[in-house]
Amino acid sequence: MVNFTVDEIRGMMDKKKNIRNMSVIAHVDHGKSTLTDSLVSKAGIIAGAKAGETRFTDTRKDEQDRCITIKSTAISMFFELGEKDLVFITNPDQRDKNEKGFLINLIDSPGHVDFSSEVTAALRVTDGALVVVDCVSGVCVQTETVLRQAIAERIKPVLFMNKMDRALLELQLDSEDLYQTFQRIVENVNVIIATYSDDSGPMGEVRVDPSKGSVGFGSGLHGWAFTLKQFAEMYSEKFKIDVVKLMNRLWGENFFNAKTKKWAKQKEDDNKRSFCMYILDPIYKIFDSIMNYKKEETATLLKKMGIELKHEDSDKDGKQLLKVVMRTWLPAGEALLQMIAIHLPSPVVAQKYRMEMLYEGPQDDEAAIGIKNCDPNAPLMMYISKMVPTSDKGRFYAFGRVFSGKVATGMKARIMGPNFTPGKKEDLYEKAIQRTILMMGRYVEAIEDVPSGNICGLVGVDQFLVKTGTITTFKDAHNMKVMKFSVSPVVRVAVEPKNPADLPKLVEGLKRLAKSDPMVQCIIEESGEHIIAGAGELHLEICLKDLEEDHACIPIKKSDPVVSYRETVSEESDVMCLSKSPNKHNRLFMKAVPMPDGLAEDIDNGEVNPRDEFKARARYLGEKYDYDVTEARKIW
Repeated sequence: MVNFTVDEIRGMMDKKKNIRNMSVIAHVDHGKSTLTDSLVSKAGIIAGAKAGETRFTDTRKDEQDRCITIKSTAISMFFELGEKDLVFITNPDQRDKNEKGFLINLIDSPGHVDFSSEVTAALRVTDGALVVVDCVSGVCVQTETVLRQAIAERIKPVLFMNKMDRALLELQLDSEDLYQTFQRIVENVNVIIATYSDDSGPMGEVRVDPSKGSVGFGSGLHGWAFTLKQFAEMYSEKFKIDVVKLMNRLWGENFFNAKTKKWAKQKEDDNKRSFCMYILDPIYKIFDSIMNYKKEETATLLKKMGIELKHEDSDKDGKQLLKVVMRTWLPAGEALLQMIAIHLPSPVVAQKYRMEMLYEGPQDDEAAIGIKNCDPNAPLMMYISKMVPTSDKGRFYAFGRVFSGKVATGMKARIMGPNFTPGKKEDLYEKAIQRTILMMGRYVEAIEDVPSGNICGLVGVDQFLVKTGTITTFKDAHNMKVMKFSVSPVVRVAVEPKNPADLPKLVEGLKRLAKSDPMVQCIIEESGEHIIAGAGELHLEICLKDLEEDHACIPIKKSDPVVSYRETVSEESDVMCLSKSPNKHNRLFMKAVPMPDGLAEDIDNGEVNPRDEFKARARYLGEKYDYDVTEARKIW
């Protein structure tokens, strides 16, 4: 049963200190969507038993069929934290004094490098990131790419080690090896973080540290997870030690001798690493007794841990029973929720240090100050990061985040595209916003208005924006910075309709396709060919499928994919080349020299072109690029 209503969420939206905007990022197939399920089931949107198999955030049919995420999907959830966990949130800007509830806007993003534009779009509108790493394969290429993107956008990461069940069942690692694996992954992640950010920067310390509780361990598929905080709480009663002190003891070079009851800093014969002894051993015991069908041992273990099995679960055995026991003992939703609420920043905290990276205009005008303070009464500043197709053919929701002010149904606003410059009229529309909506995974909910710090969708803006843009009510506002993508569209395909009469449909379809994907480019060549450029073969395949089935709805002929090569002169050649004319009487000497910076852009923009009057062109080149005027006149 969904345990919150839209009105409750609307109420929470005003308590901006209790909002967490986060995205889930990772390498391909490290288990992002599966892990997201456990949070979605904690919110009561899907059944707990189905979590891990539903992949609720993979909304499209081809995502379910291929078992990959293609489009990033947003979902808003409401949770309450217990009193004992609220103590860990020390920063006053991270929570309202009398509010236990938290509104979590979560975006599940794809892992394939082909769709990394979707990741960039997701990161722009969030403040924190849950980095998922498969503890069997460790830190991979794409993990590094997405982490680098996140840190460039000033987004704070927390780490989650997924697929622990594989390490125990398939690899059968012993506890010390597993600890070393975890230790290595944490170090690798911290090395990447340290490479791209510094601790003295405006974000403060970004590193992840298990003993602080910003690293989670577990298995998304089986629906169980823990941080050191959970175990420290279980043991703090028994040891009579403070939870925080115990968390430091449970990680790193801390060894405990069970006989003498003493702690030591190095390994000896009769002592054991605390992480292995207190955390991994109980988990290993459960795995061992259940997977080897030791019924009596299992029963006593369950009694010790105080786990009551439901009647229908009591006759399960093997992996099915294991899932139920682990899910009851260490529910993944709880561990993730605590990690998100305690360690990820609220919009109030994050926008203070993100404003200078986001806003192009002066840092002290009304809009900039509104963004910095996340002020709902300031002028509206909203960034649209992508377009989401609706059930109506050809219409899109504009998906983005309100950084300051309040966006409401029916209000008039300035819609500024990426080419807008303040004071000019191009790429600027003043229009009313038809409706504001909440994005909830597979469906949307209408909502009256959305204050700053929240993520939402808008209806009726899609005709005026291509992919991204800024929406504001402040007439002197500048644009929000355009997103930088880590890959560029290089693989190209020519398309044409099988039936020539369908050409207008294809052109319309290409326009819609260009809207629906942050990355894809649709170009019409001089030869009249329609070219689609994407980031890779997979990306192109999905785009062409969408074009054929959703956007143009006509059969299409496609050419083979081609990668366009470009060559350039990078420095002056040190060899003078000689060539003779056919009658051997004239000699031509040649040398290659790179063009001065900026000239290529001028030629692109048409400032310098072959049809110019040659004297005027020579004068322009001489003034701007220090060309010799007499030589410049000889350019033909």
